[in-house]
Amino acid sequence: MSIVTLAVVAVLATGCGGRNGATETDDGTNRADTAAAADFGDLAPVCGEGDASTASAQGVTADSIGVGVFSDVGFTKNSEFIDTAHVFTSWCNEAGGINGRELVAVTRDAKLMEPRQRMIEACREDFALVGGGAGLDALGVEQRLECMLPNFPAQTVQEKAAGADLEISASPAKIPGYDNYAGFRTWAVDEAYPESKNAVGMINGDSAVTRVIGQMNLETLEDIGAEVVYNELYPAMGVSDWTPYAQSIKSKGVRGLIFMGTWEQLAKLEESLTNMDYKLDWIDANNNAYNDQFIELLGRSADYQNNIVDLSGVAPLESDEPAVVQLRELYEKYAPDAQITLPAMRAWSSWLLFAKAASACGDDLTRKCVYDTARQETEWTGGGLHVASNLAEPLPPQPCFNVERATSNGWEPADFGADDGLYRCDISPREFTGDFGTPMTLADVGKSMNDFE
Repeated sequence: MSIVTLAVVAVLATGCGGRNGATETDDGTNRADTAAAADFGDLAPVCGEGDASTASAQGVTADSIGVGVFSDVGFTKNSEFIDTAHVFTSWCNEAGGINGRELVAVTRDAKLMEPRQRMIEACREDFALVGGGAGLDALGVEQRLECMLPNFPAQTVQEKAAGADLEISASPAKIPGYDNYAGFRTWAVDEAYPESKNAVGMINGDSAVTRVIGQMNLETLEDIGAEVVYNELYPAMGVSDWTPYAQSIKSKGVRGLIFMGTWEQLAKLEESLTNMDYKLDWIDANNNAYNDQFIELLGRSADYQNNIVDLSGVAPLESDEPAVVQLRELYEKYAPDAQITLPAMRAWSSWLLFAKAASACGDDLTRKCVYDTARQETEWTGGGLHVASNLAEPLPPQPCFNVERATSNGWEPADFGADDGLYRCDISPREFTGDFGTPMTLADVGKSMNDFE
């Protein structure tokens, strides 16, 4: 997300775990005496042996590089970012690390409410932040900028954090001031399900963060001419009986529904809708639902209802793209019990970007070098995991989207009019007109790039 739309920011699909907020990720391997350079997709090489010999920056020694991985796992119990860190560091270190330095990931478990505390710890110890995210990420961005800590996140959420200085989002991400989902929404109401255009509904968890997301969605829907006939909040932690909400959706004649919440709650709502034989034209389940567990929970609603999600230019997990196939193989080797999720794929791209840039910096590995080197990528695809992004000039954002739909047999591509391989890129990105907040800058904390080393 990207922003990954949620009912409550507490249950963002973020991962990793640790006692007292920080643990070191065991790479699970013993480095081979002779290791070949590691290639991924069309990137060659990413990791490999070298002759690094200096302690060039905080978190960097002659033997290792320590990076932080943010997560809310203490609250969400979702380990996807720790799993990605484990698989990547295992693979990279087995190939020789970063110019011979072992890559060490340290989990920074924000537990939803503690991003500031974890960021203070990261500022004391980490070389950079890589492949993570936290639901209330705005709470830590001031501390990160004060200590000049670069961030290569898997995802960002709040406007203060998304696009903040010293941050590089490797995969198609939430870009401040723009709606990532405008193309997807335009396709849904203008092309795929035009009869739903005057009968769109939104249901949103009642939290400060997600209310803002709802306002963003409403602005875009109104701009593309859709009529919202139902706009409801529900308790952020979910409800035990969704029947009243389902009855209201039916009574309002909603034909297309945008659900902002957890897929567990959505499955319960859909059960109520299906039990009363009310079938919508489409339900935007949000891409947190892009997993096997959601389909299992849906039961008969998997085929009765029409759940669609926008992957925002990330290759589907079921595709035969070489990079996706290789990622599945690496997970099978290093974490066979872990699930690859959309946020995990975003995290993997961030790890690749960091490792490639760090390798290019050689022995004199500094924060400024790795950040400046990564920022030079103008067609970054994560080795083929996603549509190309211009990291040097991220504005305006790339316009591509791709849609998956749920079936009882699993996820499959929808017929969304792809015009660029797996993706559709012909609908221009939409810039918001409302004031939804701005990303934080170095100037906001009395710093500048001249202070960056």
